[in-house]
Amino acid sequence: MTKYDINLSILFTELPLLERPEAARKAGFEAVEFWWPFDTAVPSDAQVDKFVRAIEDAGVQLVGLNFAAGDMVNGDRGLVSWPERSSEFRENIPIALSIGERLGCRAYNALYGNRLEGKTQQEQDEIGTENLALAAYAARQHGAVVLVEPISGAPRYPLLTAADALAAIDRAGAPNLRLLADLYHLTVNGDDLDAVIAEHTGRIGHVQIADAPGRNEPGTGGLDLDGYLGKLAGCGYDGYVGLEYKPSGASADSFKWLDL
Repeated sequence: MTKYDINLSILFTELPLLERPEAARKAGFEAVEFWWPFDTAVPSDAQVDKFVRAIEDAGVQLVGLNFAAGDMVNGDRGLVSWPERSSEFRENIPIALSIGERLGCRAYNALYGNRLEGKTQQEQDEIGTENLALAAYAARQHGAVVLVEPISGAPRYPLLTAADALAAIDRAGAPNLRLLADLYHLTVNGDDLDAVIAEHTGRIGHVQIADAPGRNEPGTGGLDLDGYLGKLAGCGYDGYVGLEYKPSGASADSFKWLDL
C-alpha cells in the first residue's frame, strides 16, 4: 500500500506555516515534508524550536526537508552550485541536519542551483560536486540520504532529467546520494518515466507526484500516476510518495482521490 506524505510548502498555504502540520494531521496524514521553512539559511534557535514544536505537537513525522535554496519565490533554485553562496549552503547543512535529527527525518533535498551569468559550467559543477559530497558526508553521520532533484519551470536550472541528476550524483561519488524522482517534473521535461523506473529505481531516495499538465492533484491531468507508482513498487520502491502539487481549489478539498 502506497505511503503518502504531504508537502506543506505547497499545500495548506492558506494557513500560516506553523499551523499546517496540524491541518495535515486533521486531513488524515501521518507524514509531512517541507522545503526550507525559513527566510534565511541560518535561522535563530527560537525559530527552529517553534518549527520543531509545531510538527511534534501535530503528531506527524517529518520525512523530507530541503536544505536552504535561496529566494524560491523570485527564482532561486538552490545554493549547491552557486560559488558566491557556497559558504551559506555549508552553514545551513548542520542546521538542517539538526532539525531532522530532532524529528527523525532521514532525507534532505539539495537543490542544485541555476546556471549563472559570468560563471562557467565547469566552475559551477566543481563547487556543486564538492558541496554535494560535503552534505552527503554530514548526512551519513546521521544515517540519512541527500537527494538530488531534476525540476521543471526554471529555465536556468541544469538538471532536467533523471540522467542529469544521476550524473551530478556520480560526480560527487557519495554512497548516500539519491535521486529525487518527481514524476511531474520528469514528465514535463520529457523524460521517459518507464525507462527511469526500470533502470534507476534502486537509486531513487524519494518520489513526489503531481498531475500533468497543470501540477494539480491527481485526476486533474493525464498522467497515469497509479500505474507509475505500481511500477515503482514492483521494482522495489517502498518509501514515501510526497504530494507536491498545487491544489486546484482549497487544499482540504484536494484529497478526494485518496482513501485516508
